[in-house]
Amino acid sequence: MVNVADYSHANLGKVEIVPEVISVIASIAVSEVEGVTGHFYELRKSNIEKISRKNLNKNLKVNTKDDGIHIDVYCSIKHGIKIAKVASKIQTSIFNSIKTMTAIEPKEINIHIMHITAE
Repeated sequence: MVNVADYSHANLGKVEIVPEVISVIASIAVSEVEGVTGHFYELRKSNIEKISRKNLNKNLKVNTKDDGIHIDVYCSIKHGIKIAKVASKIQTSIFNSIKTMTAIEPKEINIHIMHITAE
């Protein structure tokens, strides 16, 4: 579990978020980046409530370590797209989504481009 450090209401108790929630947030964030194809593109077209936990964790790995959250994303991109630009957009999208929704800043977001598709 990941502890959320929000000291504004420290007397109310503690908040913990399971890594699967981080995976869901990150998967949705990747699916919103233009140029990403394959599994994450399919998530964009699907109703998120009908997608299984297995599909949401596919191609995305979240590790909780002592120094923070480390995320590895394995994705495909469209041919003709600048790889560095898309990878940077994926990192930014994941970082902003997780920080906004959980108040947690990921330590690392590693992007692994696995395929170039002609879509």
